[in-house]
Formats: sequence, C-alpha cells, structure tokens
Amino acid sequence: MPRSPDPDKGAGGNAAPPPTAPTQQEQPSIERALKAAGYVSWEEIGIEDDGPYWDIDDARRPDKTRWDVKLPQGSCEILSQEADR
Repeated sequence: MPRSPDPDKGAGGNAAPPPTAPTQQEQPSIERALKAAGYVSWEEIGIEDDGPYWDIDDARRPDKTRWDVKLPQGSCEILSQEADR
C-alpha cells in the first residue's frame, strides 16, 4: 500500500519553512495594532521569508470579512491590508 504524503509538505515533498512567530514581548503590540485597526480575531502571525514584516493571515473584522494584513517589524502601523477571497 503506498504511503500518504505528509500533510505538512507540499506535493513535491518539500515543506515550506514555517513563519517566525512573534516573541512574548512582540505579540501584545501586534495584537493592539490589529484591534486598533478594527480586527477582532486572526489565524496566524508570523514573519515570512519574503519580507521583514509581520504577516497576519485571516484577520477578521466584525462584519466577518477576512483580510491578510502586513505590519512592519518594529512598528505596528498597518503596511497593507488585502481582502482574503
């Protein structure tokens, strides 16, 4: 019987490196910035390998819309917000 592919790896068998999670000191300021921008919840916060900024996946607003949000490292001003479709 063939083995099932590892769910954590892509179809080619190579896993993408996981994003770097914020430290306990960074997390509260990131969350404050998200709440100040009107977000009520989010899935994952991490630094991806494509830039020196926090990437927040599926940030939700009260109207249930989902957004992908980016914050520069060291600053918690919203860099970009893109509706998640």
